[in-house]
Formats: sequence, C-alpha cells, structure tokens
Amino acid sequence: MRLIVAAIGRLKSGPERELAERYRKRTADAGRQIGIRDVEIIEIRESRAREVDKRVLEESIALATVIPDDAVLVALDERGRSLDSGAIAGQLRAWRDGGRPAVAFVIGGADGLAPEIKQRASLVLSFGAATWPHQLVRIMLLEQFYRVVTILAGHPYHRD
Repeated sequence: MRLIVAAIGRLKSGPERELAERYRKRTADAGRQIGIRDVEIIEIRESRAREVDKRVLEESIALATVIPDDAVLVALDERGRSLDSGAIAGQLRAWRDGGRPAVAFVIGGADGLAPEIKQRASLVLSFGAATWPHQLVRIMLLEQFYRVVTILAGHPYHRD
C-alpha cells in the first residue's frame, strides 16, 4: 500500500521541511515490514485567484487530479472526525487488509477544501477544533503515519 499526502502549498527549506522529511523517511523505512511500500508527498501550488470560492475550487481540482482512481481518499478538515492514533491505525489496517493499493490524504490551502472533495472522502479527519497552519498539519499527519506504522508493527504503544 502507498500512503500519499497531497497538499496545497510548498514547505520551504528549513526546519519544517526537515521535520516532515524525517517523519516521511521513518514511516517509509518502518512501514516496509507491514506492507507500506511508499510514502509520497505531492505539493500543489496555491491558487492566485482573488475570490475565496474560486481559489478553493481551483485548488480542489488540482488535488483531485493527483489522487489515483483506486485510492482511498481522506480529507483533512477541522470539522472532521477526531480519531486517536489507535483508531487511525485500525482504519489503515482495514484498508490495507482489504487490498486497497493506496490511501491519499489531502490537505487544502488556507481556505480549506471544496465540499465535493469532503463528500467524496471515505474519512474526513480532524486534528482538533483549533486552527492549524496547513504546513504544520502536514508535519502532524506525517508524525501520525509513523506512530500508526509502529502500532501496526506491534511496537508497544504508551497509551495501551
């Protein structure tokens, strides 16, 4: 199974990009033993449209074009479901064991995702009610990937 993060915006060089890459690499390395064959990051340029609705639409269309047809879609949105790491691990296990070849996690820009993306998603996931910069959400998601992979690999989890 492949894990894909499709995100609006680019992480600039510096500590945020380094931290994101560290978690991506750790997940890819640890994930091989449980059937995760790749962790891919796709960065999409932010729309330059002046109107919010047009910006959201353009960005969501760009995101939709990079999601493989056979992938499970997970949308990140502050109004989504807040799951603990064990529940995320269970969901990923179910998709993997169900033969799904990829799970694509999409992170919108500053104005969020179009309703069509959220409606199409198998899961709308939230990291809480607080507003987070979308660059930081990417790092938090990649950290969760690593945590989930270690849970699925049977490493002791401090919350159990």
